[in-house]
Amino acid sequence: MRVADVLNWHSGRLPRKTTDWLIVHCSATQASADVGAAEIHQWHLKKGWKGIGYHFVIKRNGDIERGEALENMGSHVLGFNHNSVGVCMAGGLNKQGTAENNFTHAQFGALTTLLHYLHQTFPKAVVRGHRDFSPDLNKDGVITKNEYMKDCPCFDVGPWWEIVK
Repeated sequence: MRVADVLNWHSGRLPRKTTDWLIVHCSATQASADVGAAEIHQWHLKKGWKGIGYHFVIKRNGDIERGEALENMGSHVLGFNHNSVGVCMAGGLNKQGTAENNFTHAQFGALTTLLHYLHQTFPKAVVRGHRDFSPDLNKDGVITKNEYMKDCPCFDVGPWWEIVK
């Protein structure tokens, strides 16, 4: 599938009414796998989903590709799709298949640029990582590493965003 096909497909998802969250994800692939929106679209279709659930994908070289239409609900964080935008960075696993912040400088530059744009478009939206939406199992008001459902996106997005915003 060509990237152009991903840009032009219609998922049939409903429009998003509010945008409270800008959520960063990773593709959970090794640094050697340069995946983009077309590959992720195919993976999601094979899972029986309607297609790519992220609104944007940032490739290893920093290229930003479109996924789900920005005005539509995505499918990337259970319980938060109705009020969030999802951005996926290619990478996040080391050669042993465990979580690793292995994103390139180009990817972080593209993420910074994209989030600045999205934050201007949705000024009340809070920037967080997928893992920040894990349940607070011990009910102490803080989601800690032992409570993560997954490590995605393999770095602490909140503090990073506070530095670059």
